[in-house]
Amino acid sequence: MTSSPWSSNILKLVQRLNNFHAAGSSKVHCKPFVVDGITVGTILPNVLTQIRKYPDIFAVIKTTDSDEHVTLVPSLLTFEERTQKVNEVVQEFRKKDLFVTLRGWRDEMYAVGRSFSDRPFFMMERSAACLLGITQYGVHLNGYHRDVNGMLFMWVARRSLSKPTYPGKLDQLVAGGIPCGSNTRETLIKECAEEALIAESLAANAKPVGTVSYVFEDERGVFPEVQFVYDLELPESFTPKASDGEVSDFYYWPISKVKEMIATNEYKFNSALVVLDFLIRHGEVSPDTGK
Repeated sequence: MTSSPWSSNILKLVQRLNNFHAAGSSKVHCKPFVVDGITVGTILPNVLTQIRKYPDIFAVIKTTDSDEHVTLVPSLLTFEERTQKVNEVVQEFRKKDLFVTLRGWRDEMYAVGRSFSDRPFFMMERSAACLLGITQYGVHLNGYHRDVNGMLFMWVARRSLSKPTYPGKLDQLVAGGIPCGSNTRETLIKECAEEALIAESLAANAKPVGTVSYVFEDERGVFPEVQFVYDLELPESFTPKASDGEVSDFYYWPISKVKEMIATNEYKFNSALVVLDFLIRHGEVSPDTGK
């Protein structure tokens, strides 16, 4: 069976988002990052070279003659101590301009732990999380409307050119990372207000519909990511408004155009995957045929 150009491009999108598991990736050369016996991250060789320079904070432990993992030194016992010391290292990396990811410093702290719902071992700067291959969590909101004729439309945002990542790309109506200490609902309400001026009374109607996850690597580091996805059916009278400078434009497109656009380089690629999930759940794309 010959696949359509759209299906072929979508397959490439999925493969790109999971390139860390593909042949030729850096995966085989990485070392696990372990805290309190739990693997919480993955460290690339170029990051490991720098981490070895801080033996008072990081320990490289040999498990077999050919295997080793990275952990924190035993003297760092508390959440506060670990957070302080790890971020001292990250700040030094930043001052020395060792890693391109740190040029997009966020001043936003991400949790490092066993899973999203567990108590974190420590927290660290968002832009540095990929250096340790820490799982990053976010929320994505599909804002849509179905008209009186049953036609489906979706609101699409275009990211500001001043964004440190993926400037000018198309995106979900609302999306954002979940900082340490926040939950999905709190983050969703906050991002709705900041990015699109969606009132809390309206945002509260958003329905959690699942998660989208993937692991990719690029020049910045390793990104295991989990996106908590929400759908929000919006009234016909609603028009989003940019309020925090992170969005340059909003578009109200028929779902056929949105489907077309996610298969292009115009879309931020993880957001395109979230839209694909929406299309499948709403019967716009068959999971069997990809049409």
